Amino acid sequence: MTTATVVDDRTPAGRIAAAPHTSSYSALSRTVREAGLLRRAYGYYLAVGVALVLALGGAVTGFVLLGDSWFQLLVAGALGVIFTQLAFLAHEAAHRQIFASGPANDRAGRILANAVVGISYSWWMTKHTRHHANPNHVGKDPDVANDVIVFTEDGAKEHRGLLALLTRYQGWLFFPLLTLEGLNLHVTAFRSLLKGSRDDRAARMRELATIATRLSLYVGVVFWALPLGMAFAFLGVQLAVFGVYMGASFAPNHKGMAMIPEGSRLDFLSKQVLTSRNIRGGAWMNVLMGGLNHQIEHHLFPSMPRPHLARARLMVREHCAALGMPYTETSLVRSYAIVVRYLNEVGLSARDPFDCPMRKSLRGY
Repeated sequence: MTTATVVDDRTPAGRIAAAPHTSSYSALSRTVREAGLLRRAYGYYLAVGVALVLALGGAVTGFVLLGDSWFQLLVAGALGVIFTQLAFLAHEAAHRQIFASGPANDRAGRILANAVVGISYSWWMTKHTRHHANPNHVGKDPDVANDVIVFTEDGAKEHRGLLALLTRYQGWLFFPLLTLEGLNLHVTAFRSLLKGSRDDRAARMRELATIATRLSLYVGVVFWALPLGMAFAFLGVQLAVFGVYMGASFAPNHKGMAMIPEGSRLDFLSKQVLTSRNIRGGAWMNVLMGGLNHQIEHHLFPSMPRPHLARARLMVREHCAALGMPYTETSLVRSYAIVVRYLNEVGLSARDPFDCPMRKSLRGY
């Protein structure tokens, strides 16, 4: 068996200009399908669903029994983890990984995302579909569009004032900023549903009503059961853990990998493999990251159930080896170091080229 060229790192500023070969994705897809890796895994998802329902029930029980106690913050942290795991299931439902029926997946996704986690399923579907079609493609992938964090040098140069200051040190600030991502996802849910088009107004209003009801009940119970300060602390911890866990699970997958310049064209296989990074760790990492650790396989076969991704990895690695295509995977800790380094290097482009600390010290600034 041919061994794939496995890359542990990518040049952060690396860009893809053109693929050195034509796509052979059809052959790979046929091999994967014949191996039965696209079949549903109902038993696996039933077990995961039951485990998460029991975990959620345990957290609620702990909340009731603890009462007025600062140990409630442990329950809040646990809820942040459980909500993230439920968000992983919503993500898999959106990709048609759980059920054979599209409508069944959508119903499950809406219940999990809107009613349980409190984020917008329709917003996620729209954004994430665009990302999958063009990962790390400047101007097409919404995940690399300018925001508080920027992923391109041109984007860094557009920031002014406080945002420019944040951009300069965005690598070091990335994980602290993730503590606000949970709140941001909830706010984005309302904003996206309120400003949508008239064509889907009825569906958006139903989704908005579901999220608003969930939020009202959840926040209401927390403030009814706990003293004011403890209630704010509870919600703060839960949202912070949720945001960090979500961001820490999605960030290693593409950040620091090659960027596709605006206007470039690549075959499907190349743009999915060369812009994605896998995370080593085996079965426990598959649970911890909700299958996102097999990012290359997930992008090549979005509807593949989570438990089949590990077997697909072996086939994809062999296929990439035959093509001479780099296949990138690394450890979780190493991936975070790559992300921080990449973001800091992008941030450097926002700094004044004459703003050198040594120069200032020599001139007595």
